[in-house]
Amino acid sequence: MRKNFIAIGSFDGVHLGHRHLFESLKDLAAEHKMTPLLLVFKVPPKVVMDPSAGLLSTPEEKAVLLKKAGIRHVEFLDFKKVRDLSKEEFFNILLKKYNMGGILCGKDFAFGKERGGKADFLKRACAENGVIFNCADFLETGGVKISSSLIRKSLKSGDIEAVNDMLGAKYEVSGKIVKGRQMGRKIGFPTANIDFDKLKILPRGVYAVKAKLGRKEYMGVCNIGCRPTVEQGGLPTCEVHILDFNRDIYGRVMTAEFVAKIRAEKKFATLGELTQQINRDSILAYKLLK
Repeated sequence: MRKNFIAIGSFDGVHLGHRHLFESLKDLAAEHKMTPLLLVFKVPPKVVMDPSAGLLSTPEEKAVLLKKAGIRHVEFLDFKKVRDLSKEEFFNILLKKYNMGGILCGKDFAFGKERGGKADFLKRACAENGVIFNCADFLETGGVKISSSLIRKSLKSGDIEAVNDMLGAKYEVSGKIVKGRQMGRKIGFPTANIDFDKLKILPRGVYAVKAKLGRKEYMGVCNIGCRPTVEQGGLPTCEVHILDFNRDIYGRVMTAEFVAKIRAEKKFATLGELTQQINRDSILAYKLLK
């Protein structure tokens, strides 16, 4: 039976560092005549332990991104089912259940209960069991390691350009269009309200976006926040005003790709001031996207 060359991780966001590792995995597997296999935590352990950490990609988005990255063999893991396994128990599962013949990991990789199985243990256990061990170098930008943690930090600060650079793609959010208070329609700027996964990290503020509906793509302005001018408190919403568009799209799934930040969220004294600002935002979004 053909052995698997394995890499394990959360791969949240499937950024450039992940894709660099995937290419190394495919090369190593081909060199040793094995099948490249990714073992992927559906939800990162960090988020399971602390939901406020947030997701860069939902499990559904991650599956699509992995496919786009050319990964054919993927097994999803549930962290809650393996979190209490010792490093030895987890290693034995890799050997027996996943037919491991080789493993590729990063320098900071750890597995098993309380992250007890670090690279030194893994290297020793692999040598004892005839498994090929390989440790990958990090991919860096500006002398800093590209990581999901760094992308989360950049995203929460609204630095969408840095996020997109590290992802090697536009950050996006997808969800069904649901009815809101229709305040945008009343002031001449109807918005599509995206019902997004509440664990998904979205950058607060106003952004120029590409809005995708099926196979068609439109220019738009996306506001993420608590609508301080028209509503006090409440959970953040994700609203997209599609430029030069006037159709009923309730119930359809939209994907918004974040291209550039226009401004921070702001409370206006009147609806008239808000309307004027949205008009300026739309003009700027058009220029940025065109």
